[in-house]
Amino acid sequence: MYAALWRVLPGPWWVRVVILLVLLVVILFALVQWVFPYVDQFVAPQDVTVTK
Repeated sequence: MYAALWRVLPGPWWVRVVILLVLLVVILFALVQWVFPYVDQFVAPQDVTVTK
C-alpha cells in the first residue's frame, strides 16, 4: 500500500516527502478538530474514585 502511494505521488523523492508530511499534518489536524470531539460524546469516561 505504501509503495503504491509512493509511486502515485508526483515529483522527485524530496517533493514526495514534503507532500506526505503535509498530508500527515492535515489528517492529524482533522482528527483533533472534528473526529476526536465527535467520538468523545459516545465514549463516556469511567467514574473512577481512587481511595486510600
